Amino acid sequence: MEPIKIIDAPACPLPLANVDTDQLIPARFMKEPRSVGYGRFLLHDLRHDESGRPVETFILNHPQATQAKTLVARRNFGAGSSREAAVYALVDFGLRCVIAPSFGDIFASNAVNNGLLPATVSEADAEALLTALGDAPGTLHVDLETQRISTGELSVAFTIAPTWRTKLLNGWDDIDMTRQHAQAIQRFAGDYANQRPWLKATPVTKIITRS
Repeated sequence: MEPIKIIDAPACPLPLANVDTDQLIPARFMKEPRSVGYGRFLLHDLRHDESGRPVETFILNHPQATQAKTLVARRNFGAGSSREAAVYALVDFGLRCVIAPSFGDIFASNAVNNGLLPATVSEADAEALLTALGDAPGTLHVDLETQRISTGELSVAFTIAPTWRTKLLNGWDDIDMTRQHAQAIQRFAGDYANQRPWLKATPVTKIITRS
């Protein structure tokens, strides 16, 4: 995964709470291979009317939304089913960060494993960021090292689990997190084997009997 340290790019305001994974990518699109680009399905039923035409006033249909790297929403973002495709849709759209007061637990874990930063802010700070952005994409500066988000004179803190922060800063997955302890694991394995020699496999001698 590509490491995340600083994201300095347009951000889309999405002043909605309880945006669940079925909204992020409706189930009917999950039969498609990811190679088609799941970004086209992101929030599909909010981006389009009943006839399938784009809703011009919806934020992701704004001309500058294609350059956005961050999404700002209200509480309980990513609730619902555990479908990882919801994260695929956000990442394939080009997003690297979602800012909200709270996230669905499984969604947040899936996000980190796919290089998407779930930045948790207070409800008051989320509202301040949404107000600062208004009705159109605006630039947000997201600094994962200092865990600050800023735009103009507004600067707010965000939280993220330390392990997730480490993974995103380095572009690591779970295997990479384990590999950083490779020497300690090897020492432990060696010590364990020396203390318990009876665990070592003993060659089996084939016994041939005569009838």
